[in-house]
Amino acid sequence: MIKKSLSALGLKNDIDLTSNKVEIGNIIGAYHGLVLRSRIKIDKDLIDKAVNLKFVARVGSGTENIDCEYLVEKNIELITSGEGNSNAVGEHTLGLLLDLSKKITKSHIEIQSNLRKREENRGFEIEGKTIGIIGYGKAGKSFARKLLGFNCNVIFNDLKKDLEDDYAKPVTISELKEKSDIISIHTDLNKLSHHLINKKFISDCKKPFYLLNTSRGECVKTEDLIFALKDGKVSGAGLDVLENETKSFFSFNDDDSFEEIKKFENVILTPHTAGWSYESKIKLAETTVDKIKKFLGRKN
Repeated sequence: MIKKSLSALGLKNDIDLTSNKVEIGNIIGAYHGLVLRSRIKIDKDLIDKAVNLKFVARVGSGTENIDCEYLVEKNIELITSGEGNSNAVGEHTLGLLLDLSKKITKSHIEIQSNLRKREENRGFEIEGKTIGIIGYGKAGKSFARKLLGFNCNVIFNDLKKDLEDDYAKPVTISELKEKSDIISIHTDLNKLSHHLINKKFISDCKKPFYLLNTSRGECVKTEDLIFALKDGKVSGAGLDVLENETKSFFSFNDDDSFEEIKKFENVILTPHTAGWSYESKIKLAETTVDKIKKFLGRKN
């Protein structure tokens, strides 16, 4: 869809889904624009070879595979399209929370084995709980909007200022740790957010909490989460992303922690599908093309 839409703008396009970084480096100098997801790391070496590059468009919001600072230095435009799948991420995050709070997957698995554990699967209500959102960009805000009808207290922490709206209240990270019954991660992966949820973070939290992660797996140190699940400081977790994912997000690296976390009944795992809806596929493409069109309009 993106290729067809860009062709309609008068752009010549090539699709390459298989070349490795070295092979791409040999040909990238001929291109004025680059549209990508997460398979290839766009670092200083590759950017230096892209002598005609005017823009890099990331289909989605995560930019951990792009040297964004060097793009700025080289006066190359960075385009992201997180608006395209933010609604899907918000809905998926809410789904994980509802599953955990009502023990839906656990009950389903037990009933398939003819086990009817009614009291053991008594759930809790979201109403009256405090939900702390870390990272209040497009996805974090989308999740907060979905919570509007649950009569809960939604707070957030973000490095950017002046993000307060009708859906959530800004707080310090210390206040978020003190008040949250549920913590949901929606930050980009960067130096500050890598292993953000670790043993110290968890121990700093005033009360046991449920953890949701639909951002990047490396924001959570898995072995520390496992310790906290065993200890009871983390009451349960809904994880759409995992630390041992490959860069393409389509498979896992061998990891002992992954094998262990799969065994917890109070952990819900999904395969990085939060932003992966039928609708978001279209919206991501439309948003990317629209932003490229606007950029080209500014340059002409």
